[in-house]
Amino acid sequence: MIGEPEPGQAAAPTGLHGTDGAIVAGGNVTDSSTQYIKAEQAFVLPPKAFAPIPDDVTVSEVSNIGTGLFVGRVDELKALEAAFAQPGKVVVHTVHGLGRVGKSALAAHWAAQRHEKVRWWVTADTEAAVDAGLASLAEALQSGLAGLPAELQRARAVAWLADHDGWLLVLDNVEDPRHIRPLLDRVPGGRVLITTRRATGWHHQATTIRLGVFEPAEAVDLFTRVLTHQGPRDTDSAAAVCEELGHLALAVEQAAAYCAETGTSPSEYLNMLARWPSAMFAAGTTGGDSERTIARIWHLTLNHLTDTPLAGDLLRILAWYAPDSIPRALLHGLAAPPQLATAIGKLVAYSMITDNHDGTLTIHRLLQVLARTPDPDDPHRLPEAVDQARDQAAALLADAFPADVDQPETWPQCRSLLPHTDALTRNHTPDHDTTHTARALDCAATYRVGQGALAPALHALQRALTTRERLLGGDHPDTLTSRNNLAAEYQMAGDLGRATPLYQRTLTERERVLGDDHPDTLNSRHNLAGTYRAAGDLGRATPPAHPDGAGAGFGR
Repeated sequence: MIGEPEPGQAAAPTGLHGTDGAIVAGGNVTDSSTQYIKAEQAFVLPPKAFAPIPDDVTVSEVSNIGTGLFVGRVDELKALEAAFAQPGKVVVHTVHGLGRVGKSALAAHWAAQRHEKVRWWVTADTEAAVDAGLASLAEALQSGLAGLPAELQRARAVAWLADHDGWLLVLDNVEDPRHIRPLLDRVPGGRVLITTRRATGWHHQATTIRLGVFEPAEAVDLFTRVLTHQGPRDTDSAAAVCEELGHLALAVEQAAAYCAETGTSPSEYLNMLARWPSAMFAAGTTGGDSERTIARIWHLTLNHLTDTPLAGDLLRILAWYAPDSIPRALLHGLAAPPQLATAIGKLVAYSMITDNHDGTLTIHRLLQVLARTPDPDDPHRLPEAVDQARDQAAALLADAFPADVDQPETWPQCRSLLPHTDALTRNHTPDHDTTHTARALDCAATYRVGQGALAPALHALQRALTTRERLLGGDHPDTLTSRNNLAAEYQMAGDLGRATPLYQRTLTERERVLGDDHPDTLNSRHNLAGTYRAAGDLGRATPPAHPDGAGAGFGR
């Protein structure tokens, strides 16, 4: 008979997410031949399938948690101990952070030292993986459950967890809080540690701790241990490699393992990383997990964000700025406020960026390198998408500078944009500059002149002029402004030999394009006269076009 059990017949157990099977038996279940039927398949169930898991299973330790190479994280380990010290009901704590920052290693090391008799690791990136992990726990608790359908094993494990305390579950790499919610709702006691890339969505279920990158000394310690595992090796430049990798745990481990296997020195690795970043980020080692390379982790995380295309666009744009203190206001021209907020929220949720809650964002420098390194085989880093993001980054930056960059009241805003202008122009060659790049350089230079930083201002003005000549021509008004500003910078630096011919050419072009009486032409004539006077050539000097002005003038 299938359906309601007869008197004395066992009912079908229900699992974490329910079952649709049925039990078939006649008479006393304990003495009968019993079948579990599901999807037209029958399983013969031994008597132990219906007996509760014995209470004495925890006399000896039941654990599948081991630990490998581990360094540092002293403060985080103390935080976990404090979080799980409270008695009483179930305690759930979440460790979140960027993919492969070391969350699983921290959880394994901490859990392996715990005193609970039952400590069980469950890979929890999918609902099916959670069920499989619980089924394996049931087998470990009662070997007689081996061979039963997975949903029955899972149901036994959940029932045992619900009836006992003093156990510890580690739910590793949870992608969606909904995958584990049914389990947490069923277990009133015990300890649950969650690792996840998701920074948000836990306020109903768990307290959280954010795991950042290694401290520099910890990163070098890990790199050195991996590199010298088989014997002494050259460790010079190990600190430089770790710094270049942003002290990210997986990146440091991956780089050290590559150096150890291939005989590459740290300094040679740095050179290869600079020349062939895409290949190095994808490089694994023999016997290593090909899914655990930096490029692969980036790819898998962005796959979760395909429903929000703006998130990928935004990440590629942020890759061109400095990694820290990126003003959110800088991005306002990218999309309407609701769409932009959603995209930022998705990146924050997956720990791809950090909201500093002061109007700025932070992104890990290694993610930036990946995002701006084109790869025709990666849909998230197609060359045309990377190029478009670079140009958008320049346009947003140019628009973010105030109109009057030489006025003190605008200086705080200019100061906040300066490191991002430097990063943008440092991370690509001048032949990729756009007119927006030139404007950002010009604005940054004008601000720097006001601060007395003449050398970097001179370099920026030279690059802006070269870009405008290439894209707009030699007599475009913006090109003439750039040439005037560069000449003024040379004059302020005392280099009249370079300033004078630039002023002469600017005046000639403005007279031809704008006419003799245009204000910009008059300004050029005034500036040229100033250089003649400064050089002592009074015979060639002319009266100033503006009686209230003297010397060089920027922006005209």
